[in-house]
Amino acid sequence: MRTFSLRTAIFLVLAWCLFDPMPSLTAPAGQPSVIACTEAPYHAFDFWIGDWDVFEIGNSAKVAHARIDSILNGCVLREDYRANNGYEGQSFTIYDNSRNVWHQTWVTTQGTLLEIEGKTENRRIVLSGRNQKGEMVRGTWEPVNGEVHEVAVKSSDGGNTWQPWFDIMFQSHRGTDKPSGDADEDAKQTVAALDAEYQEAVKQNDVQTMDRILSDDFVLVTSSGKTYNKVELIEEAKSGRITYEHQEDTDKTVRLWGDTAVVTANLWEKGVQDGKPFEYKLWFSDIYRRTASGWRYVFGQSAYRPN
Repeated sequence: MRTFSLRTAIFLVLAWCLFDPMPSLTAPAGQPSVIACTEAPYHAFDFWIGDWDVFEIGNSAKVAHARIDSILNGCVLREDYRANNGYEGQSFTIYDNSRNVWHQTWVTTQGTLLEIEGKTENRRIVLSGRNQKGEMVRGTWEPVNGEVHEVAVKSSDGGNTWQPWFDIMFQSHRGTDKPSGDADEDAKQTVAALDAEYQEAVKQNDVQTMDRILSDDFVLVTSSGKTYNKVELIEEAKSGRITYEHQEDTDKTVRLWGDTAVVTANLWEKGVQDGKPFEYKLWFSDIYRRTASGWRYVFGQSAYRPN
């Protein structure tokens, strides 16, 4: 039988540690060393990722700059919020797949701590909890035309009544760190996509989408000089009197002047109205205006185009 001296045993232990100094940190064979957050639920909040200027609804003046980044292998969203008055805060948001909930921790330069949780509801993220005063709070994040709308409310009576806390819009940052030409191109693409979304909504008589995109003071002027407002267009869509086979545009061009965008294109409309078939080819111009709550369709004009 072979025997080992104490000196030999110590040597073997030291040699093993030299070649495998931290074996406990090595993942077992066949198991990943990190969790890859690639499944769809982890990315339901990705619409918030971006470099943003922040505006209060109803106020055209910028109140803050915010940057939201995806970190830690796409498992966490980190928010860096810097208000114009010197107030700063950061939040970390993660999807907890063990409970199927979103969790956010918010901290600030004023010692504020807030932890809220919730779920995805109809493309919106809704998180709630209690602040350091014990008040109930609820925040909602919703993508709107390439921007993000965040609304928060709070309650001091256990949820019986709710009071507004803040109502803000995240719009693409247009600072000097990004060439104006790039910012303009982003705006043109946003408006072009929004206009295509509106045309599809008309085709499908999608009242909700039409209502979201149309400005409350919208006006449409037709070739005959007849005018329609937002309410009239919404009511017509609700009636279902018109069904479309085609509602498509071509040769689309978007021109931008500051916070105003003009879309021109050829439109082909074909369908049935009140049981009678119709087909039109039109030139049209659509004017969109950038507001604190996103781009809105404010004016349209169509002109009959002979075949």
